Amino acid sequence: MQNRLKQQLEQQQQNGIDMSPLLDVVFILLIFFIVTTVFVRETGVEVDKPQSITAQQLEQTVILLAITDDGQVYYDGNNIGVAGIRGTLEQLLQTDDRPVVIQTDKNVAAQQLVEVIDEVKLAGAKVVNLATENE
Repeated sequence: MQNRLKQQLEQQQQNGIDMSPLLDVVFILLIFFIVTTVFVRETGVEVDKPQSITAQQLEQTVILLAITDDGQVYYDGNNIGVAGIRGTLEQLLQTDDRPVVIQTDKNVAAQQLVEVIDEVKLAGAKVVNLATENE
């Protein structure tokens, strides 16, 4: 009995360390980091933002809306218009209260911008920011 036990211990020492549990842990950590990564949805259009001296960098977990120079409102590459802002943002703000950043072209009329800000506020957003470029 003791002789068999000694043989098994010697065989395990000769075989080396089993790496499969380590690989399992590495893959589980990889999956965890992939699942918990935050993806920012871009607006999908390019706007010519106005310049500002007091511009600040905001956090990555924001909701981005874009207003083009012809007055179209975009979210995630889709033209949602002013009428679609409230419905879209209400769904996004149900799970997490995030700030909203409006990227507006510098040629957009003030009335259009005010309408968009009103719709964002009516959707329940507590923080609304305007995107600008640093000078």
